[in-house]
Amino acid sequence: MAKHNFYLKADWPGGRNSVGHIDAGNLKTQVSIPQEMDGPGVGTNPDEMLLGASATCYIITLAAMLERSSVDVKELTLESEAVIDVTDGVYTYEKIIHRPKIVLEHPEDEINCRTTRRLAEKAEESCMISKAIKGNVELEVHVSIH
Repeated sequence: MAKHNFYLKADWPGGRNSVGHIDAGNLKTQVSIPQEMDGPGVGTNPDEMLLGASATCYIITLAAMLERSSVDVKELTLESEAVIDVTDGVYTYEKIIHRPKIVLEHPEDEINCRTTRRLAEKAEESCMISKAIKGNVELEVHVSIH
């Protein structure tokens, strides 16, 4: 069994509306609370980072699954959205929606299209980040195949 460790160092100079810095190897950036949540909006924030982790894990997993299934993909892009609910001052990361757009080399092949759709849906269940947040954050996939 292999284990992989990842490390992050954070510096935070003050209170709620300060601007901090994180360093996690290839990820080095300023962090703060987003303006939408009455923060300074400098750098990135935990909401964007969770969305980014979920989206990149999903698209990498999908690409690997399509490759293993010998699906000839011409183009693979993704738009993802996070929905944060604020009720009585409590912030809840409610939902992540992934909208992959898959352009196939042979879109007329119905079997290939069905396989692609199935894999696009299965990739969400197989992604490590999706597994980590399952039960806490609703996940949706809306696939577009061309």
